Amino acid sequence: MCLFGADNGLSAFFNVWRYKTISKENQINEEIRDKELRVIDSDGTQLGIISRSEALDLAAERKMDLVNVAPKAKPPVCKILDYGKYRYELQKKEKEAKKKQKTTQVKEVRLSTFIEEHDIEVKAKNAAKFLKSGDKVKVSLRFRGRERDYTSKGMDVMKRFAQVVEDISEIEKKPSFEGRSLIMILTPKTDK
Repeated sequence: MCLFGADNGLSAFFNVWRYKTISKENQINEEIRDKELRVIDSDGTQLGIISRSEALDLAAERKMDLVNVAPKAKPPVCKILDYGKYRYELQKKEKEAKKKQKTTQVKEVRLSTFIEEHDIEVKAKNAAKFLKSGDKVKVSLRFRGRERDYTSKGMDVMKRFAQVVEDISEIEKKPSFEGRSLIMILTPKTDK
């Protein structure tokens, strides 16, 4: 005994149910409740304003779906097309748009108030690696204990670090205090 056979009438129910799960923004087939619709054929020719039942019959005759593409229009605009193929094309376009987007991350480099020159160069090489890969770099310098009295020394360290990486970076946010830390944000230099 076949549960989904054509003899028991369940196949039409499951066919409509499948489209309801796929459909998120467009009404299709029986979901369309308007009495009169402006119908466009699959090749783009206008069929005019037709009643809902006639449009559904036309779509069924061509073994395609009736999709409401402009529900806010008066009367709503519906198109006869293969809904599965239509959804696939939309998803393909979305994936292409995502591929073209560039995501930038913010990498962090930590310095200290009394850092030696060689250590600044090592940290700058790491920052340069991040900047060359297109990421932003957050340079932070935390003041611990009595180091808070030497904020001018911390500013000098930040300026030295910025000078070391100035050929490949631009300062997006100048050194400023956030709590006990001095923060500066660098971005990759843009070629104009």
